[in-house]
Amino acid sequence: MSVINTNVSAILTQNSLAKNERAMSGAMEQLSTGKRINSASDDAAGLAISSRMTSQINGLNQAVRNSNDAISLVQTADGALIEVTAMLQRMRTLAVQASSDTNTTADRTALNQEFSKLRTEIDRIGNNTQWNGENVLDKSFASSTGTYSFQVGANSDQTVDLTIGSYTTNGSGATTVAVTTTTAASGPGAANANQVSTVTIGGTPAEGDTIAVTVGDKSYVHTVTAANVAGTDAAADRQLIAAAISGSSGLGTVTGVTTTSTSAGVITYTAAGTSVADNSFDVGGSKGLLGGIASSAITSSSAANTSIAALDAAIAVVNTGRAEMGATINVLQYAGDNLANVSLNASASRSRVEDTDYSSATTELARTQIIAQAATAMLAQANQMPQTVLSLLK
Repeated sequence: MSVINTNVSAILTQNSLAKNERAMSGAMEQLSTGKRINSASDDAAGLAISSRMTSQINGLNQAVRNSNDAISLVQTADGALIEVTAMLQRMRTLAVQASSDTNTTADRTALNQEFSKLRTEIDRIGNNTQWNGENVLDKSFASSTGTYSFQVGANSDQTVDLTIGSYTTNGSGATTVAVTTTTAASGPGAANANQVSTVTIGGTPAEGDTIAVTVGDKSYVHTVTAANVAGTDAAADRQLIAAAISGSSGLGTVTGVTTTSTSAGVITYTAAGTSVADNSFDVGGSKGLLGGIASSAITSSSAANTSIAALDAAIAVVNTGRAEMGATINVLQYAGDNLANVSLNASASRSRVEDTDYSSATTELARTQIIAQAATAMLAQANQMPQTVLSLLK
């Protein structure tokens, strides 16, 4: 049918040209942005998938940085404890030297001066070692629990936890320690006037608090457990702690000393000797993982020998803490490596979903450009078709 007002061929060509232009614009957009999905209309499901993957990848990359920061923090604490260990070893050497009777009183006094200075420096390190403005060796972090939770995952509660105690002779915590000592009698007729000392647990105990007690030739550091604070009130908790310290695993047996514990959270230590030489002993109590050396001295042979035992306990405590820190550093390194690997694979997966395949996109662009040229030519031909009607009018 020959008509003029309605050029069906031109309309069909225009529609085809419009569709082709959309396809060509899409190919050009993909090539210019590098992304296959530039709007939700490109691929609604793919957009949702890539968005979730982006959240995971961003979280994973931040978790890698978190793990590296955590490693730096723990290495700072461990590095400080290297020096603490060196000083404890030096103090032990001084104690061994002072325990020999080849030293005079003046010699032991001189040795004790260095001994005391080293203990002061240990406390200074414990109270002042910082990372990012926070003390890391005095247990002041997280409301005096010293517990760190390092976020090493893209999602909530994916953490590596580490508790760093108070590496001082008098650390933080709600529990208090008080020591009272009677003066052992000496001289003629004083053989049975033995020393009586008490260690009183006070305050409101909290899980994780540390209490160090030295009696005679033994030192013991007790960490308050959940079971120790399961009493009906603070007084009951203090009694549980006193029982734990004076129990068989704590200071239940001390050479030359008998032990009793009262219901008020007080531990009583009494010299068990029958001679003047046996009726006194060293006693001390404090908070902090190194509290066992808080009252140590090397001014006499007996005091030096007691200090050796206390230093052995302190060195063991530091070694245990450093071992846990070292294990945590290794865990954080493995976690960081794993996170980086997961992030890499997640990025590759996201790329397959949202990135432009340039081989396919350039082929599509070439196709649409050729079709656009052909459609334009056909539109010109379609527009010429009504001209044939003129031949009928001649």
